[in-house]
Amino acid sequence: MKEKREFTERELDRIIEMAWEDRTPFEAINYQFDLPEKGVIELMRTHLKESSFKRWRKRVNSGVSQKHLFKRDPNISRFKCDRQRAITGNKISKR
Repeated sequence: MKEKREFTERELDRIIEMAWEDRTPFEAINYQFDLPEKGVIELMRTHLKESSFKRWRKRVNSGVSQKHLFKRDPNISRFKCDRQRAITGNKISKR
């Protein structure tokens, strides 16, 4: 069985931010933080107020959100917008 990973406060903030973003799929969170969908749900449940968690779950399951790649338009296959600046080594590089 895989051990639970402890996240820094900064990582927790980023995971929660990514989870709230409609266009960030669970696969992107798993890729970046090695945290599967089930882990994201558990993390959100423990770090959000109950009403906020329920609102988030309702949004994710409503169809408004594109949190699952299989629900997305097949033409949208990347994790970021093509207009987003490239980020490398925590530095934002210009085009």
